[in-house]
Amino acid sequence: MALIAGIHPVREALRAGQPLDRVHLVKGAAGPRLQEIIDLCRTARIPVRFEAREALDRLVKGLSHQGVIAVPSPQKASSLEDVLSQAGLLLVLDGVEDPHNLGAIIRSAHAAGASAVVIPERRAAGLTETVAKAAAGALALLPVVRVPNVNRALETLKQSGYWIYGLDERGTQVYSDVDYASPSALVLGGEGHGLHEQTRRHCDFLLRIPMAGQIASLNVSVAAGIVLFDWRRRLPTASV
Repeated sequence: MALIAGIHPVREALRAGQPLDRVHLVKGAAGPRLQEIIDLCRTARIPVRFEAREALDRLVKGLSHQGVIAVPSPQKASSLEDVLSQAGLLLVLDGVEDPHNLGAIIRSAHAAGASAVVIPERRAAGLTETVAKAAAGALALLPVVRVPNVNRALETLKQSGYWIYGLDERGTQVYSDVDYASPSALVLGGEGHGLHEQTRRHCDFLLRIPMAGQIASLNVSVAAGIVLFDWRRRLPTASV
């Protein structure tokens, strides 16, 4: 279970109504932001425990927590079958290994209105406390599906009527020129290597972000945000 560490992520989780088992606060902490967290916990009837900083450090194993840690209530893990019928966009990650990138991508995916994020069980970042903090509360709001094999998951999506769009610097189409079918899945590769060759073969379209400078590619979380919000911009119901 991924703990939520830090003032902003915990406050956002409380504001969003995320089910929390309890919140840990460092003894002697004060200030309006911490008081807001205490008040939100009281309103939601979430237990608050005041403990020494060393106890909080042990909970998150050295992760920066600003004196605030929330423990989510146990939730049933989502499966690919759970999210197949949801209209919209699924985001599939082909081996993102940096937990900060994974958290940022989950946050952007939720903000843009994606239905779920699909990640592999191995050779990729897991759903750790670092991911939860980087996601700033979105990890509890957006289904994240872990699959044994990304390519088999893409085959399942195709059989269910999904069109697969891969983002790759070798893509033949500019991301802003494509018309997304529905339902769709957007596939992003990991840091450094991009999409694996077999994954590329499962894509119906390969998209690229044109670069004006001499750097060939963007950080994967930045690239995800660009394409996700371009997809959202095209939605008939998207607010301006």
